[in-house]
Amino acid sequence: MTEEQKPELPEGKHHRRVRSYVKREGRMTKGQARAMEIYWPTMGLEHGDGMIDMAEEFGRDAPVVLEIGFGMGKSLVEMAAAEPDKDFIGIEVHGPGVGACLMAAEEQEVKNLRVFEHDAVEILSDCIKDESLDRVQLYFPDPWHKKRHHKRRIVQPEFIETVRRKLKVGGVFHMATDWEHYSEHMLEEMSEAPGFTNTAADGTFVPRPDFRPLTKFEARGQRLGHGVWDLIFARSE
Repeated sequence: MTEEQKPELPEGKHHRRVRSYVKREGRMTKGQARAMEIYWPTMGLEHGDGMIDMAEEFGRDAPVVLEIGFGMGKSLVEMAAAEPDKDFIGIEVHGPGVGACLMAAEEQEVKNLRVFEHDAVEILSDCIKDESLDRVQLYFPDPWHKKRHHKRRIVQPEFIETVRRKLKVGGVFHMATDWEHYSEHMLEEMSEAPGFTNTAADGTFVPRPDFRPLTKFEARGQRLGHGVWDLIFARSE
């Protein structure tokens, strides 16, 4: 029985830890499989290799941005291409998404990007040194909108504290969601978390920053009147 197949336990019993994802199986296209074969040796990072020396990995000393759950990687590659002065690390558990990301990086000749195909919670714990990140991005995570599933949401106190430790002082945690209720949950959890300061002038949400690309899905949602909420909290201590 897999982690995802295990039944939920009655209230008060031991619950399995929150993962950053639900495993989604999928078949890679020929292009994605080719990209994995050719570019994984130079752009792929392995959980089993342990802590990353950022300067050694990228061959320079530069600000590091880490994105959790990059999907098919289009926006992540676009950001890496637009900010060549920064180094980017992406984490995604969906194999075809990793392959698609490597394909896009090849097409745009992006060199300042590395990717993991693994659970983000374990990567943060085992592979990312404390105070080594300048920005952590969490865009459109699973909202687990049913009330009985809220405990599965990744933005919870333990995860927030892990992110805080990995950020440099002054580094930022940027979240975005198109579920208003989840945005309120994020705002409440982050506002109560020690060691973070909301960068929004009114203490709530911020406009979409220029560095976060507008996706086709998001643009379509805006035309239909759907909202997207961005939150940026800076590590203060």
